[in-house]
Amino acid sequence: MISKKKMLCKVLLLVLLPSIIFAQSETYDLVAYTPPAGWKKESKETTISYSQTNQQTGSWCLITIVKSTASKGNIDADFSSEWNELIVKPYQASGSPETNEVTEADGWKIKAGGGKFTFNKADAMALLTTFSGYSRCASIISLTNSQEYLQSIQDFLSSVDLKKPAANTSTQPNEKTKPVSDGFAFNITNFDDGWTSTVQSDWVEVIKGNVKVLLHYPKEGTVFPADPEPLTNAAWNILVAPRYSHLQNYKTASITTYNRPYLGFGNATENASGKEVFIVFFRQGDSGWIEFVMPDKSTFVQTFGFDPYDIRWDSNTDLLNSLLRMSNYNKFAIATSDFNGTWTSDFSGVQQLYSAYTGQYAGMNINQSNETFQFGTGNTYNWKLLVVNGMVGNMKYAEVKSAGKFTVLNNWQIGFSKIENKAK
Repeated sequence: MISKKKMLCKVLLLVLLPSIIFAQSETYDLVAYTPPAGWKKESKETTISYSQTNQQTGSWCLITIVKSTASKGNIDADFSSEWNELIVKPYQASGSPETNEVTEADGWKIKAGGGKFTFNKADAMALLTTFSGYSRCASIISLTNSQEYLQSIQDFLSSVDLKKPAANTSTQPNEKTKPVSDGFAFNITNFDDGWTSTVQSDWVEVIKGNVKVLLHYPKEGTVFPADPEPLTNAAWNILVAPRYSHLQNYKTASITTYNRPYLGFGNATENASGKEVFIVFFRQGDSGWIEFVMPDKSTFVQTFGFDPYDIRWDSNTDLLNSLLRMSNYNKFAIATSDFNGTWTSDFSGVQQLYSAYTGQYAGMNINQSNETFQFGTGNTYNWKLLVVNGMVGNMKYAEVKSAGKFTVLNNWQIGFSKIENKAK
């Protein structure tokens, strides 16, 4: 079985020899390679793997090519991120990896590192080879519990030929999507801080540079009583998943507080553009579901000030204020022609009361209101407010009405000649 540090150093030396060579027989994503003969092949959404097991000795080896993602900016950052996501998290490898010096070939920087982990109560070795270049990051994972597969690992890595990706446009500013016509006079808002909002069929799209934020409209099945993970997953599957593929590093998070926030995030391929993007999906209180689409995680961190993978149950909720503020960009100017038909606003709140001393049920308190504007021709309106509040069995009702004419004072304000016996 596996032998101490000597084996690890030997493998690292081998895999960092120049390895960009000759034509290959198979290609996956950016990696062309010669597959090991006689090994079992398995294809998944974001990986392709080859495995071999010796039934007599119990030795085994698994080599996996991982689909490329957007680079974190340099080989060290890419290797560190890949080691954490591909080795530490799934295999619980402990300690820092032993690494060799970075090498370079054909515009790609290459870094390899290895460490030990426990599999079936026995020592095994994890080797990660990461390639960084052309704003992309690709990795190959080699796992084994025996020296007998060292040559097979070396032969495979030596066969690798990395392709140059198509020109990367992920850092270019997002093109502004043409707004849909929703019957209102204004469907674009250019804010003073550089954000631009446009009305779309299923959301309000907010763009600034290469950052895109979608303020989703309410949709059935996306808000219901549940623990954070199943609720976030259900909403993600309805609002986000249909527009992406090759989801990687997906995780949910939440903070324990009275106004609990929900987050889901990961890397994926945008079906419409083919771009690799980093997505954060968020809701807190009445914010609605908000989808943040970035070229990569580092752009999100730079823009919104925190790494979502660091969110824990006891994190400070102030971290999320930058996300909550995005709901304020669902604002559009008004025109006189916008005001017709019936407009309503409803509120309801219920309190179930129990005795602090006996625990017995003490009744229910209800607060409810309904406000209605009925707009007619000639800038006329009828206004009504109905309010109900009090303990069940002793509730009080109040209703007030007004009628008059309205005036659009500017693109952001409207005035009414009479509301509750005075102009407003």
